[in-house]
Amino acid sequence: MREMTIGQNEGGQRIDKFLSKRFKTMPQALVYKFLRTKRIKLNGKKAAPGDFVETGDVLNLYISDEFFAEDTEEKAFTHITPKLNIIYEDNEIILVDKPVGLLCHSDDKEGYNTLINHIKAYLAKKGEYTGEEAFAPALCNRIDRNTCGIVIAAKTANALRDMNRRIKERSVNKRYLAAVHGIPSAKNGTLNDYIRKDSGANRVYLSKDKKHADEKNAVTKYRVLETAKDISLVEAELVTGRTHQIRAQFAAIGHPLLGDGKYAVNKKDRQQGYSHQSLCSYKLKFEATVEDSLSYLDGKVFYASTPSFLKLFKYRF
Repeated sequence: MREMTIGQNEGGQRIDKFLSKRFKTMPQALVYKFLRTKRIKLNGKKAAPGDFVETGDVLNLYISDEFFAEDTEEKAFTHITPKLNIIYEDNEIILVDKPVGLLCHSDDKEGYNTLINHIKAYLAKKGEYTGEEAFAPALCNRIDRNTCGIVIAAKTANALRDMNRRIKERSVNKRYLAAVHGIPSAKNGTLNDYIRKDSGANRVYLSKDKKHADEKNAVTKYRVLETAKDISLVEAELVTGRTHQIRAQFAAIGHPLLGDGKYAVNKKDRQQGYSHQSLCSYKLKFEATVEDSLSYLDGKVFYASTPSFLKLFKYRF
């Protein structure tokens, strides 16, 4: 028998949902069987699937040790020495300045050295996370491996829920800096396209008219901040947040990002030391919204570190 106490971020949910999250290898039918046969008790008593667990409740688990076995990928953070540039942190969220070259989440090539695992390792080192909880720290937004800048992580279930809602309602204003080839004819503008993702090729395709059911609208507002020779510094505001949106849209109007080899030919850029897209999620502002657990952030503005490509320009933030 093992005993488990419900943590602060785990209360307020049905016991069957909690068990499915906590024991990912346990079939749902077995969850219900264990509850029905009293092999899982809540505060010493039989529990029904619809009963809610609350912070401080105690579960007695008369189940096989195999369900407690460590999942290699989920426990990867325990083998990491965290390296983070933290812009801001409180009890609910962390704002991290992600460097170029680091994945936000694992993919088929990298399942270990990721931003979320560094965050988990950092919180584990502080004693705020063990990996045994049903709720795990989670990223609220993500940026490409070779894009640098601000990424938001939630430390609690309430923060994750409220931040995701804020992002969906566009009350989290995210601004990017990009160095693009050429000089856009319009110093201010809006790029509006339909975008289709090809996961196999890890790229997107644009069209002005919707031709496929899986295409989604992509809208980017921009303004040219400065021009140096034949390179322009552009501030972009994402109205929608689609994969490779800024990179693909600027390439489509003849101004690909400096260093971008996916949506342009970057041979000359590489020779000058620019081997990846010159793009940074540099500014984050929390707009006022309905009152929630994150209302204390309303009106606050945060900035990333200065990206390397900004040395081409006089502009500073």
